[in-house]
Amino acid sequence: MLHSGFVARLREQNIMNKPIKNIIFDLGNVLIAIDPELTLAHFRELGVADFDRLYTLIRQADLFNRLETGKITVPAFREAIRRHAGLPLTDRQIDDAWCAMLLDFPDENITLLCRLRNRYRLFLFSNTNRIHIDYYLNRLEREKGSPLLPDLFDHTFYSHEIGFRKPDREAFRYVLEYAGLKPAETLFIDDLEHNVTGARSVGIQACRFTKNDRLTDWFV
Repeated sequence: MLHSGFVARLREQNIMNKPIKNIIFDLGNVLIAIDPELTLAHFRELGVADFDRLYTLIRQADLFNRLETGKITVPAFREAIRRHAGLPLTDRQIDDAWCAMLLDFPDENITLLCRLRNRYRLFLFSNTNRIHIDYYLNRLEREKGSPLLPDLFDHTFYSHEIGFRKPDREAFRYVLEYAGLKPAETLFIDDLEHNVTGARSVGIQACRFTKNDRLTDWFV
């Protein structure tokens, strides 16, 4: 159940107005750590000396948004990386660099989710892409003996599959409608304030997770 201190924190923000029956978790920087600097370093090792310039070109071409909403294929994304980098990078090199930012799934968070499933309906909602998810599911299979994510949650919502990204209201409405959730009975946990604001705009009880927080401290 929710820790009394966390419930008080929600009530102080005038968030907690009905008992929670459902919890939607973000993935990166909530359940697992991510470090974009590792991706930057990996690209540098491949010869992309000025990754900041490459990153700017990718953003200007709207590649991130298009990849994360399924509006561009993975091969097309890789080809755009090669073109902007000016290097004949292989698919494997691009994928390894792109996924270097994804870190471990702490055992304590896995244990927590297994325990919470006895009390709540659990969902995962991540702005992500096919390269990251395929890589991470395969990694979990190797390291944990199972892809885990499909087993830990009632349903997983990935932006590249549903065609919407947080913080768009349409994204949260899609999740609510698909899963048959009442927003006032649903808690959303994310590390980005604008995503929290987006969830609250459709009536979801949402709270920001910060780098100083420990997820296990939010529950008893």
